Amino acid sequence: MLARATTELRQSRSHAKPSRIAMSSGSPLGSVEAEFLTTARRFAAPVRGVGLLFISAFGLLAVPDDTMSLGFALLGLVVVGAVVDIVTAISGRAAPLALGFAIARVVAICATQEWTGGQPNQWALNALTTTAITLQWEWPPKVAIPATAGLLAVDLAVVGFGEGGTTVLRLLVECVVTRLTFVLLRRSSRRVDVLRDRRAALERAEALALERHRREREYLALLHDTASATFLLVAVHGRDTDRAQVAGYARHDLTALTGSAGGPTARDSPVDLNASLHAVVQRSPLTVEAEWRDGPLVPASVALALVRAVREALANIERHAGVDNAALSARREGDGVVVEVADTGLGFRLDEVPHSHRGIRGSVVERMTAVGGGAVVTSRPGAGTSVRLVWPDR
Repeated sequence: MLARATTELRQSRSHAKPSRIAMSSGSPLGSVEAEFLTTARRFAAPVRGVGLLFISAFGLLAVPDDTMSLGFALLGLVVVGAVVDIVTAISGRAAPLALGFAIARVVAICATQEWTGGQPNQWALNALTTTAITLQWEWPPKVAIPATAGLLAVDLAVVGFGEGGTTVLRLLVECVVTRLTFVLLRRSSRRVDVLRDRRAALERAEALALERHRREREYLALLHDTASATFLLVAVHGRDTDRAQVAGYARHDLTALTGSAGGPTARDSPVDLNASLHAVVQRSPLTVEAEWRDGPLVPASVALALVRAVREALANIERHAGVDNAALSARREGDGVVVEVADTGLGFRLDEVPHSHRGIRGSVVERMTAVGGGAVVTSRPGAGTSVRLVWPDR
C-alpha cells in the first residue's frame, strides 16, 4: 500500500516536469498567453480603424477647397477600412483583408499629400504611425516589419528623403517601443502560465502526499486491529490461549491485511450500513444486543470506517472490559448516521491511556475523522464504556 502511494507521488512529479519545460521553451501556448494574444489581435484592428477615422476627420479640415472631393474620397476609404477592421475583430483573428485595407489607406493618404495640405502633412504622418504601431500587435514580425517598411518607403518616395528624416526616426522609435512592450507583456503572460503549472503540480503532489499519509494511518490502524491484537492476546494469555482460536484470528488478520492492500474503494457507492455492521456482530465472540433502525445508506468509504471502528470497539470490550456482552445501535439522524457501542464493564480513565496505544485514537477517532465523521469515547472506572460514532461530524 505504502509503496503504491509512493509510486503515484513519483509519477505525478515526473508528469509535472515536462509541462513546465514545454511552457518555458514557448512551444505550446498557456491559457494566459493565448488569451493575451487573442485580445491584442482582436483590439488592434478596431483601435486602428477608429483612430484613423478621427485622424482623417481632422485631416479633412486642412484640405484645400479645390481638392475637397479628394479628401472626402480618402475619408470614404478610411470608413470602409474601419468597417473591415471591426468585422475582423468580431471574427477573432487577423485577416489578410484587414491588412490589405490598412496598407491601402496609408498608401492613398501618403501618395496624395501634395493635394491634401502639402507635403509632408500631419494627416499622412499620423495615419502612417498609427497603422505601423497597431501592426506590431496584430501581426508577427515577419509580416509587420515588411509592411511597415513598405509604407515608410511610399511616404519617403512622396516627400523625399530630406523631408522624411524626422518621419523615419519617429516611426522607428514608436515601432521599437511598441514591439518591446508586446514582447514583455507576452513573456509576462507566459510566466504566469508557468507559475500556474508549477502551482498545479505542487497541489497534485501535496494531494498525493496527504493521500499517502492517510493510507499510512489507515494501514497502522488496520494493523492494530488485526495482527497487533492477536499478538497481544497470545502475550497476555500465553499457553492458556486456544491454538485453534489463534489460528482463526491469524487467518482473519491475513485476509484483512492483504485484502486492504489494494487501496480505497474504487467507487464510493451507497452501502447498507446495517448489513455491514450485522456481519461484524456475527463474527464477534461477544453477545451483542443490536438495535437496527431505518437502514441508513452511507458511502462505501464511510461504511468501511464505521465497520472498522465498531470492530475495534468490540475487540476492546472483549480484551479489557471483563464482560462478554455489549450493546450496538445504528440509526439515522437528520441526513447523517449515529452508531453507538456500549458495555457495562470495568471502564477506564481516558487521560491514563498511553499515547503509544493506538486503539482508540488511531482505529476509532482518526478513522472517523478521515471520512468527515467524529467519534466520542466516554468511560469511567466501574461504569463501563460508550463509543459514539457520528457521520458527518457537525
